[in-house]
Amino acid sequence: MADSPQRTADGPPRRTIARAIFALVVIADLILGLYVLAMYYLHPRTDDAYVRANTVGVAPQVSGTIVQLPVHDNQHVEKGDLLFVVDPRPYQAELDLAAAELNLTDLKIGALNHAIAAARARQQKAQADADYERQYLNRISPLLKEDFVTANQIADARSKLKAAQAAIEDTRQQVGEAEKELGEHDDVNSRRAAAQARVYKAQLNVDYCYVRARFDAYVTNLNISAGQYASEGKEVLSLVDNRRWYVLANFRETFLPFITPGMSAEVYLLGYPNRRFHGVV
Repeated sequence: MADSPQRTADGPPRRTIARAIFALVVIADLILGLYVLAMYYLHPRTDDAYVRANTVGVAPQVSGTIVQLPVHDNQHVEKGDLLFVVDPRPYQAELDLAAAELNLTDLKIGALNHAIAAARARQQKAQADADYERQYLNRISPLLKEDFVTANQIADARSKLKAAQAAIEDTRQQVGEAEKELGEHDDVNSRRAAAQARVYKAQLNVDYCYVRARFDAYVTNLNISAGQYASEGKEVLSLVDNRRWYVLANFRETFLPFITPGMSAEVYLLGYPNRRFHGVV
Protein backbone atom coordinates (compact mmCIF):
# COMPACT_ATOMS: atom_id res chain seq x y z
CA MET A 1 0.00 0.00 0.00
CA ALA A 2 3.03 2.23 0.49
CA ASP A 3 3.95 2.11 -3.23
CA SER A 4 0.55 3.28 -4.39
CA PRO A 5 1.20 7.02 -4.13
CA GLN A 6 4.38 6.69 -6.26
CA ARG A 7 2.60 4.83 -9.04
CA THR A 8 -0.15 7.39 -8.87
CA ALA A 9 2.38 10.14 -9.18
CA ASP A 10 4.17 8.50 -12.08
CA GLY A 11 1.02 7.56 -13.98
CA PRO A 12 0.01 10.87 -15.54
CA PRO A 13 3.47 11.81 -16.92
CA ARG A 14 3.85 8.46 -18.57
CA ARG A 15 0.45 8.76 -20.20
CA THR A 16 1.26 12.30 -21.30
CA ILE A 17 4.51 11.17 -22.88
CA ALA A 18 2.78 8.28 -24.61
CA ARG A 19 0.09 10.55 -25.94
CA ALA A 20 2.71 13.02 -27.20
CA ILE A 21 4.66 10.28 -28.92
CA PHE A 22 1.47 8.96 -30.49
CA ALA A 23 0.55 12.45 -31.66
CA LEU A 24 4.03 12.94 -33.14
CA VAL A 25 3.78 9.61 -34.96
CA VAL A 26 0.38 10.56 -36.34
CA ILE A 27 1.65 13.97 -37.44
CA ALA A 28 4.75 12.40 -39.00
CA ASP A 29 2.61 9.86 -40.84
CA LEU A 30 0.34 12.64 -42.02
CA ILE A 31 3.29 14.75 -43.22
CA LEU A 32 4.88 11.73 -44.87
CA GLY A 33 1.57 10.82 -46.50
CA LEU A 34 1.13 14.35 -47.81
CA TYR A 35 4.72 14.33 -49.09
CA VAL A 36 4.27 10.98 -50.80
CA LEU A 37 0.96 12.14 -52.28
CA ALA A 38 2.59 15.34 -53.55
CA MET A 39 5.50 13.41 -55.02
CA TYR A 40 3.07 10.90 -56.50
CA TYR A 41 1.30 13.60 -58.49
CA LEU A 42 4.18 16.00 -59.09
CA HIS A 43 6.41 13.17 -60.33
CA PRO A 44 4.06 10.56 -61.80
CA ARG A 45 5.49 7.11 -62.42
CA THR A 46 4.29 3.87 -63.93
CA ASP A 47 5.55 0.42 -64.76
CA ASP A 48 3.00 -0.03 -67.55
CA ALA A 49 5.37 1.00 -70.33
CA TYR A 50 7.41 -0.47 -73.15
CA VAL A 51 10.28 0.59 -75.39
CA ARG A 52 10.02 0.87 -79.14
CA ALA A 53 11.84 2.34 -82.15
CA ASN A 54 10.96 3.12 -85.75
CA THR A 55 11.22 0.13 -88.05
CA VAL A 56 11.90 0.56 -91.76
CA GLY A 57 11.37 -2.20 -94.31
CA VAL A 58 14.18 -2.62 -96.86
CA ALA A 59 13.30 -3.78 -100.38
CA PRO A 60 15.45 -3.80 -103.51
CA GLN A 61 14.66 -1.34 -106.30
CA VAL A 62 15.71 -3.91 -108.91
CA SER A 63 14.94 -7.60 -109.28
CA GLY A 64 17.49 -10.39 -109.40
CA THR A 65 19.30 -13.13 -107.55
CA ILE A 66 20.91 -12.20 -104.25
CA VAL A 67 24.62 -12.95 -104.64
CA GLN A 68 25.85 -11.48 -101.34
CA LEU A 69 24.18 -11.36 -97.92
CA PRO A 70 26.82 -10.35 -95.36
CA VAL A 71 24.39 -9.61 -92.49
CA HIS A 72 22.38 -11.79 -90.13
CA ASP A 73 19.32 -11.27 -87.97
CA ASN A 74 19.69 -8.93 -84.96
CA GLN A 75 23.06 -7.67 -86.24
CA HIS A 76 23.95 -4.04 -85.60
CA VAL A 77 24.91 -2.13 -88.76
CA GLU A 78 26.16 1.37 -89.28
CA LYS A 79 25.17 3.87 -91.92
CA GLY A 80 26.67 2.81 -95.27
CA ASP A 81 27.21 -0.85 -94.36
CA LEU A 82 26.37 -3.33 -97.12
CA LEU A 83 23.16 -5.27 -96.44
CA PHE A 84 22.90 -7.41 -99.59
CA VAL A 85 23.77 -7.41 -103.28
CA VAL A 86 21.47 -8.22 -106.20
CA ASP A 87 23.27 -9.77 -109.20
CA PRO A 88 24.52 -6.65 -111.04
CA ARG A 89 25.66 -8.33 -114.27
CA PRO A 90 22.44 -7.82 -116.33
CA TYR A 91 22.28 -4.18 -115.26
CA GLN A 92 25.98 -3.66 -115.93
CA ALA A 93 25.40 -4.98 -119.46
CA GLU A 94 22.60 -2.44 -119.92
CA LEU A 95 24.94 0.28 -118.68
CA ASP A 96 27.66 -0.75 -121.13
CA LEU A 97 25.12 -0.76 -123.97
CA ALA A 98 23.82 2.68 -123.01
CA ALA A 99 27.39 4.03 -122.82
CA ALA A 100 28.13 2.63 -126.29
CA GLU A 101 24.95 4.23 -127.63
CA LEU A 102 26.07 7.54 -126.15
CA ASN A 103 29.39 7.27 -127.98
CA LEU A 104 27.58 6.46 -131.23
CA THR A 105 25.30 9.43 -130.64
CA ASP A 106 28.32 11.70 -130.27
CA LEU A 107 29.67 10.38 -133.58
CA LYS A 108 26.26 10.91 -135.21
CA ILE A 109 26.11 14.45 -133.87
CA GLY A 110 29.56 15.14 -135.29
CA ALA A 111 28.50 13.81 -138.69
CA LEU A 112 25.33 15.92 -138.63
CA ASN A 113 27.33 19.03 -137.74
CA HIS A 114 29.56 18.37 -140.74
CA ALA A 115 26.47 17.87 -142.90
CA ILE A 116 25.02 21.15 -141.69
CA ALA A 117 28.30 22.96 -142.41
CA ALA A 118 28.40 21.48 -145.91
CA ALA A 119 24.77 22.43 -146.56
CA ARG A 120 25.42 25.99 -145.41
CA ALA A 121 28.45 26.18 -147.68
CA ARG A 122 26.32 25.07 -150.64
CA GLN A 123 23.72 27.63 -149.62
CA GLN A 124 26.33 30.39 -149.62
CA LYS A 125 27.60 29.27 -153.04
CA ALA A 126 24.05 29.20 -154.41
CA GLN A 127 23.50 32.71 -153.02
CA ALA A 128 26.70 33.92 -154.63
CA ASP A 129 25.71 32.35 -157.95
CA ALA A 130 22.28 33.97 -157.75
CA ASP A 131 23.82 37.37 -157.00
CA TYR A 132 26.15 37.01 -159.98
CA GLU A 133 23.35 35.98 -162.33
CA ARG A 134 21.20 38.90 -161.13
CA GLN A 135 24.01 41.38 -161.71
CA TYR A 136 24.73 39.88 -165.15
CA LEU A 137 21.07 40.12 -166.12
CA ASN A 138 20.93 43.73 -164.93
CA ARG A 139 24.01 44.58 -167.03
CA ILE A 140 22.89 43.04 -170.30
CA SER A 141 19.19 43.95 -170.16
CA PRO A 142 19.77 47.61 -171.26
CA LEU A 143 21.96 46.37 -174.15
CA LEU A 144 19.02 44.65 -175.79
CA LYS A 145 17.70 47.98 -177.10
CA GLU A 146 21.06 48.68 -178.69
CA ASP A 147 21.13 45.21 -180.25
CA PHE A 148 24.35 44.40 -178.46
CA VAL A 149 22.72 41.24 -177.06
CA THR A 150 19.96 39.05 -178.33
CA ALA A 151 16.66 38.15 -176.72
CA ASN A 152 17.89 34.58 -176.35
CA GLN A 153 20.83 35.78 -174.27
CA ILE A 154 18.45 37.70 -172.03
CA ALA A 155 16.20 34.65 -171.68
CA ASP A 156 19.18 32.45 -170.93
CA ALA A 157 20.37 34.88 -168.22
CA ARG A 158 16.92 34.91 -166.66
CA SER A 159 16.81 31.10 -166.66
CA LYS A 160 20.19 30.92 -164.95
CA LEU A 161 18.98 33.41 -162.31
CA LYS A 162 15.88 31.33 -161.60
CA ALA A 163 17.99 28.19 -161.36
CA ALA A 164 20.32 29.91 -158.91
CA GLN A 165 17.37 31.10 -156.81
CA ALA A 166 15.93 27.58 -156.85
CA ALA A 167 19.32 26.26 -155.71
CA ILE A 168 19.24 28.72 -152.79
CA GLU A 169 15.84 27.41 -151.68
CA ASP A 170 16.98 23.81 -152.08
CA THR A 171 20.10 24.34 -149.94
CA ARG A 172 18.05 26.24 -147.37
CA GLN A 173 15.79 23.21 -146.99
CA GLN A 174 18.82 20.95 -146.72
CA VAL A 175 20.19 23.07 -143.88
CA GLY A 176 16.80 23.03 -142.10
CA GLU A 177 16.46 19.26 -142.40
CA ALA A 178 20.00 18.70 -141.14
CA GLU A 179 19.44 21.04 -138.18
CA LYS A 180 16.15 19.30 -137.36
CA GLU A 181 17.84 15.90 -137.47
CA LEU A 182 20.57 17.21 -135.20
CA GLY A 183 17.94 17.97 -132.55
CA GLU A 184 19.44 21.16 -131.13
CA HIS A 185 17.10 23.26 -128.96
CA ASP A 186 18.25 26.14 -126.74
CA ASP A 187 21.86 24.88 -126.90
CA VAL A 188 20.73 21.42 -125.76
CA ASN A 189 21.07 18.45 -128.08
CA SER A 190 18.01 16.25 -127.65
CA ARG A 191 19.76 13.19 -129.09
CA ARG A 192 22.61 13.41 -126.61
CA ALA A 193 20.30 14.30 -123.70
CA ALA A 194 18.25 11.16 -124.35
CA ALA A 195 21.40 9.02 -124.59
CA GLN A 196 22.75 10.52 -121.36
CA ALA A 197 19.42 9.84 -119.62
CA ARG A 198 19.64 6.17 -120.65
CA VAL A 199 23.19 5.98 -119.26
CA TYR A 200 22.07 7.64 -116.02
CA LYS A 201 19.14 5.25 -115.61
CA ALA A 202 21.35 2.24 -116.29
CA GLN A 203 23.91 3.50 -113.75
CA LEU A 204 21.13 3.91 -111.18
CA ASN A 205 20.07 0.29 -111.68
CA VAL A 206 23.65 -0.87 -111.17
CA ASP A 207 23.89 1.21 -107.98
CA TYR A 208 20.53 -0.16 -106.80
CA CYS A 209 22.05 -3.66 -106.85
CA TYR A 210 24.12 -2.74 -103.81
CA VAL A 211 21.72 -2.14 -100.91
CA ARG A 212 23.26 -0.33 -97.94
CA ALA A 213 22.03 0.84 -94.56
CA ARG A 214 20.76 4.41 -94.61
CA PHE A 215 21.31 4.85 -90.85
CA ASP A 216 22.62 3.06 -87.76
CA ALA A 217 20.23 0.21 -87.04
CA TYR A 218 19.63 -3.40 -86.08
CA VAL A 219 18.77 -5.99 -88.73
CA THR A 220 15.52 -7.86 -88.16
CA ASN A 221 12.91 -9.88 -90.07
CA LEU A 222 15.59 -11.28 -92.38
CA ASN A 223 13.55 -13.73 -94.43
CA ILE A 224 15.81 -14.51 -97.38
CA SER A 225 19.23 -16.02 -98.03
CA ALA A 226 21.92 -15.77 -100.68
CA GLY A 227 20.92 -17.47 -103.91
CA GLN A 228 17.24 -16.60 -103.64
CA TYR A 229 15.48 -14.31 -106.09
CA ALA A 230 14.60 -10.87 -104.79
CA SER A 231 11.72 -9.04 -106.44
CA GLU A 232 11.64 -5.30 -106.91
CA GLY A 233 9.69 -3.64 -104.09
CA LYS A 234 9.36 -6.84 -102.02
CA GLU A 235 10.74 -6.47 -98.51
CA VAL A 236 13.85 -8.52 -97.78
CA LEU A 237 14.60 -7.36 -94.23
CA SER A 238 13.80 -4.61 -91.76
CA LEU A 239 15.98 -2.12 -89.94
CA VAL A 240 15.27 -0.99 -86.39
CA ASP A 241 16.32 2.67 -86.28
CA ASN A 242 18.94 2.97 -83.56
CA ARG A 243 19.12 6.77 -83.71
CA ARG A 244 16.08 7.38 -81.52
CA TRP A 245 14.13 5.20 -79.13
CA TYR A 246 10.72 5.83 -77.60
CA VAL A 247 9.06 4.78 -74.37
CA LEU A 248 5.28 4.50 -74.52
CA ALA A 249 3.90 4.68 -71.00
CA ASN A 250 0.33 4.40 -69.74
CA PHE A 251 -0.64 6.76 -66.89
CA ARG A 252 -3.88 7.36 -65.07
CA GLU A 253 -5.97 10.20 -66.36
CA THR A 254 -5.56 12.05 -63.04
CA PHE A 255 -1.83 12.34 -63.80
CA LEU A 256 -2.27 13.97 -67.20
CA PRO A 257 -2.51 17.58 -65.91
CA PHE A 258 0.92 17.11 -64.34
CA ILE A 259 2.57 15.74 -67.51
CA THR A 260 3.42 18.32 -70.17
CA PRO A 261 5.59 18.25 -73.33
CA GLY A 262 9.19 19.14 -72.69
CA MET A 263 9.36 17.68 -69.21
CA SER A 264 12.35 15.51 -68.39
CA ALA A 265 11.79 11.84 -67.68
CA GLU A 266 13.82 9.07 -66.11
CA VAL A 267 13.53 5.54 -67.45
CA TYR A 268 14.63 2.28 -65.85
CA LEU A 269 14.67 -0.94 -67.86
CA LEU A 270 14.40 -4.44 -66.47
CA GLY A 271 17.31 -5.51 -68.62
CA TYR A 272 19.51 -2.72 -67.20
CA PRO A 273 18.41 -2.36 -63.56
CA ASN A 274 21.44 -0.29 -62.51
CA ARG A 275 21.34 2.11 -65.41
CA ARG A 276 19.19 5.22 -65.64
CA PHE A 277 18.10 6.62 -69.00
CA HIS A 278 17.08 10.23 -69.53
CA GLY A 279 14.33 11.31 -71.88
CA VAL A 280 11.99 14.15 -72.76
CA VAL A 281 8.21 14.07 -72.84
